[in-house]
Parts: sequence; C-alpha cells; structure tokens
Amino acid sequence: MQSNKLRLAIRATAATVVMGVASQASALTLNVGDDTEASLYGYARLNMSYDLDGNRAVSTRAGSFTPTANEDVEGHFGADVQQSRLGVKVKHASGVAITVEGDFRGSGNGAGSLRMRHAYGEYNGLMAGRNWSNYTSFVGNTPTLDFDSLAGTAGSQDRAEQIRYTTGALSFSLEDPSSQGVLGAGGNTRTSAPALTARVQDSAGGLSYSAAALVSQVTADDGTNDDSAMGFAVFGAAKFALSDMISIQGAANFTDGANGYLWRSGSNYYGPSAYVDGNSLETIEGYGFSIGTSVALGGGRSINLGYGTTMLDLDDAIAAGATTNADPESNQNAFLNYMWSPVSNVMFGVEYGYFDQETVAGDSSDANRVLFAAQYSF
Repeated sequence: MQSNKLRLAIRATAATVVMGVASQASALTLNVGDDTEASLYGYARLNMSYDLDGNRAVSTRAGSFTPTANEDVEGHFGADVQQSRLGVKVKHASGVAITVEGDFRGSGNGAGSLRMRHAYGEYNGLMAGRNWSNYTSFVGNTPTLDFDSLAGTAGSQDRAEQIRYTTGALSFSLEDPSSQGVLGAGGNTRTSAPALTARVQDSAGGLSYSAAALVSQVTADDGTNDDSAMGFAVFGAAKFALSDMISIQGAANFTDGANGYLWRSGSNYYGPSAYVDGNSLETIEGYGFSIGTSVALGGGRSINLGYGTTMLDLDDAIAAGATTNADPESNQNAFLNYMWSPVSNVMFGVEYGYFDQETVAGDSSDANRVLFAAQYSF
C-alpha cells in the first residue's frame, strides 16, 4: 500500500511540473503517508557556445582541450539542452534516504540520451551506490558556466560506485577506481583492486576547507606479462570569504600513479597513470592547481574569475619508449563570467573561456570561446 502511495505521489508531482504550475521552492515535496517523504527536483538548461577558433565544443557545449583536425577553420556556433537534470529523493522516518538522479549528457547530438548521475542509499552515515567520489571536493571551486570547469580542481570531479562511511567531518570510501590509463600497454589493463580514500571537510568562520588522500592499484596484463603498481593522490582545497561580497578559493593536487584523479589532465579529462618499461610497470606523476575569486554584486548578480592548470611528468615514459614527445603534457584554462538570478529559480549567464594545451615537445594549441546559459530550476 505504501509503495502504491509513493508511485502516485511521484506521478502527481511530475504532472504538476508538466502542467507548469510548479511552485518557487527548490524542490517539489510531498508527504507520502505518515513515514515517507518524496521530492522531485532538477532543472531545464540551455547552453549556447561560439568558438572563435577551432570547434572545441563537446556535449553541454563545454570546452575541450583537444585540438580538432580542422583547427584553422574558425567560428563555430552550437546549442544543446543536454545538461538538463531530473532527480528523485525519498526519505523514510527510519532515517533511510534514497537518491536517484540523471541528466541527458549521453552520446549523440541534440537532446542526447539519459545518463545515470546518482543512485545511492544512506543510513546512519553509511552510503552505498553511485555518488560523487569521496576523493572530490567543491569547496575550492570557482563557479563557471562551462560544465567541465577549471583544470586542477580538487580530485576526480566525477562520480563512482562506492561504499562510504561518514562521521562528522571525516569520510572514508572503498570505490571503483577512476580512469587508469597505461602508456605502452596496448589497452591491456585491468581493474585489480578498489580505490581507498579518506577525506576531511569542514568550515570555521569565513574559511571552508577540505583535504583528502587516496591509494589505488594500477595493473597491466596482456595474458603473458602481468605487473601492478600502487598509486596515490592528495589534494587540499579552501574557500575564504574576504567580506560579504568577495571570496577567494582554490585547490592544489599531487598524484603519482593515480592521474585518473587529476581533473582535466592528459588529452582532456584524465591523463595516463603509468607506463610499461620492459616487463615492469612504472607510475607517472602529475600536478595541478586552481584559483579564483567571486564577487557578489547584489540583486542576484555575480562575477567570477578562475584559472586552472595541470601538468604530467612524461620524461621517463618517453625515455622508455612508451610514448612520444607529441603527447599532451600540460593544460591550462581560464574563465570570466557574469551570472544573474532575477528570481531564486532562474539563472542567466555569459562566460568567456580560454584553453591552452602544450605537448612535451613544446607545441601549443589554444582556443577562445564564449558561452551563454539559461537555467530554470525546480
């Protein structure tokens, strides 16, 4: 009986959205019986981009570091609604909570296809399912309209299947590792162990901060030769409110054999974690940082400026013949945007973005782009 009530409540809520009579609350909430509450939340979002140089737009019109084959062909416009999102939260009086959320950043053009972002349950500090990696923090992030944001922000900036326990400001997880690319392995890699993470996140006065550590095993196995190496990563992130109007924020990262947790390294998202040297596997170090400032102008208006960069140490991999000096070594990008929320559920914004990628040989490829966004939330 309770299950039927919940289904009817969710259907009724969805119908309310379709009929366009949603309230101005941040989520549509219904009490289902005496012991269960369900809420429907999300937003519809339009992103429009114009690339002044080569076409760097990917889904959600976010910018890519990877140069295109026709980089000299300038001027590219595009628009999509793939960032649009829909989620359901259910909470029982016993303390059990469930979240299921998706967006449309799937494959294909136009509307894309539904992608699972979150699907997890929580009870007494124990969370199991797909959620943001515990080796991630948004404390030091500068707001951007670009969905993929700044290079060098804290951790993987992605979701992972995991089991996590949280007590106070501390959280620990056992999770499916992020990307584990191995140069010279010919694609012959396997996931041999889960990643283990620990994170602290808290605030004091005008300071918010987070720090995390991770260990992960990377393995190359072609059926004859099999070797593994232990990788690790650490980050620190912070945000400091200088006043009611101005804040500065940023993050610093170091990875060794775990570059799947160095956001926007390598060709675009994650760089290789290791390379094959003869019959052994050697790890690759990576570095990254981001910094930015936000200024609240009042009336729902704000200006945000941010810069981020990552770098991989590929010299030993090149010396071992696992790759060449044509591989990307460093990425850097910067964003300047203006955002305006005339009411709490609506946001408009315009943003300038700069991207630059440099290979080990020193060849550089940069791009300039403009992004407009309109978001309607419920």
